Amino acid sequence: MPAAAFMQHPHANASALLGGEALRYLLRRSARRRSIGLRVDAQGLSVSAPLRAPLAEVERAIHERADWIARSMAQVGERQRSQQSAAVQWREGGSLPFLGQPVVLRLGARSASAMLEADELRLPLPAASDETAVRRAAQSWLLGQARRQFTRQLDHWAPQLGVRWQRLTVSSARTRWGSASAGGVIRLNRRLIHLPPEVIDYVVVHELAHLHEMNHSARFWQHVARVLPDFEARRERLKNVVTPEWDD
Repeated sequence: MPAAAFMQHPHANASALLGGEALRYLLRRSARRRSIGLRVDAQGLSVSAPLRAPLAEVERAIHERADWIARSMAQVGERQRSQQSAAVQWREGGSLPFLGQPVVLRLGARSASAMLEADELRLPLPAASDETAVRRAAQSWLLGQARRQFTRQLDHWAPQLGVRWQRLTVSSARTRWGSASAGGVIRLNRRLIHLPPEVIDYVVVHELAHLHEMNHSARFWQHVARVLPDFEARRERLKNVVTPEWDD
């Protein structure tokens, strides 16, 4: 793997030679660690090691997992490219995904609130509005749509699963699509509103099934499969989606 293909960690404090090329990585040591752990994320490779682990042992662990590091960095790179392609141009004529379909942004709507007409989202903003204003207006509309859409889907699937949900929270989590509490509180990620309804259905059914089983046991998956026999295919689709970033 050539050096140019390595993701060089911006906070690197150590390096290792892989295939004759330098890989700079972040090394963290901890007295609580009992083994060496490797992680690849958007910044690059980070290694967690016991406080007294020799550097040679750390480098040996890196060499033993060189193929995994290369694959993981390639996957992260591909995901970053997908995220770039999913980025929204927050301006007149920009496009964003809504329920799996592209919607074109139009400014200058005369109505007091945002409106979806066919495949155009008309925002009540001046044509010269900056990207921040357009983004906030569009995401405010998306958030309202998310609450309504998720509520409809929860109301549709809950009776089929034989459960009752009590409250919906639209979350801004970066890594979790949803969660459920034993008290019937369902959390669904706002970014789901970008995805096709059949993919949202999987997340909704998954969380509602937790009202039967607060785990991922065989019985839990039986509840999911009973109403979504093709849940595995929907789950695979969810694993590969990339959605636009939101303001926090």
